[in-house]
Amino acid sequence: MRTDMQQVADGTYLVRGSNTNWVILAEGDAVTLVDTGYPGDRARLLASLAEVGSSPEAVTAVLITHAHTDHLGSAEYLRATYGTPVHLHEAEVPHARRDFLHQVDVRTVLRNGWRPGVLPWAVHAIRSGGTAHVPVTSPEPFPSAGPLDLPGRPVPVHTPGHTDGHCAYHLPHAGVVVSGDALVSGHPTSRLKGPQLLPDMFHRERARAVASLDVLHELEADLLLPGHGPVHRGTVREAALQARERAL
Repeated sequence: MRTDMQQVADGTYLVRGSNTNWVILAEGDAVTLVDTGYPGDRARLLASLAEVGSSPEAVTAVLITHAHTDHLGSAEYLRATYGTPVHLHEAEVPHARRDFLHQVDVRTVLRNGWRPGVLPWAVHAIRSGGTAHVPVTSPEPFPSAGPLDLPGRPVPVHTPGHTDGHCAYHLPHAGVVVSGDALVSGHPTSRLKGPQLLPDMFHRERARAVASLDVLHELEADLLLPGHGPVHRGTVREAALQARERAL
């Protein structure tokens, strides 16, 4: 299986799954995997590792931006099968365990079904396992502050609002920000193209999501790898500003 993969910097790859992206940070055959797509994306996920010369056994850690099912889909599979540690912000750890679930529900989707793209997106999400129960049995908070001792040396950046413990990942040496759902460049339920927040129904606290754009605004980078939509080239500072203006 060939995947929709783009190498954006040395050892840095954005992979576009079925409506959700994940990122591979490679050093030799060892990799850090940021997010894992929907449960139904597993074959694509494994194929993407093979395409960069790696394997699930060589995944040093899985970093999760946030514990929505379309990002968490194969995290427990990798942990249980290969012993891969799964790391998140401490506020997101209980969410990954499914002590609770802060995710758009069917009732909210139906209330928004009149909006362009919502019902086709919902059908796709269901078919891809978006309503599956995919808890991570033993998720772990980040072991330390600052750069993580993993391929790519990603720096977690707390960007709450979409969920309480949402994190982006900054790669200062590569000028890259992996933004998850704190800042995206497109989505099937949005008519906008380019930097934007997801539609309101997806956020736990919209006001905090808007405020987190200010956090991203301070990061030095000129490549944005979002959880949804294509790579955005241009300063993350300008991308965050554009998203904030669109959100007002």
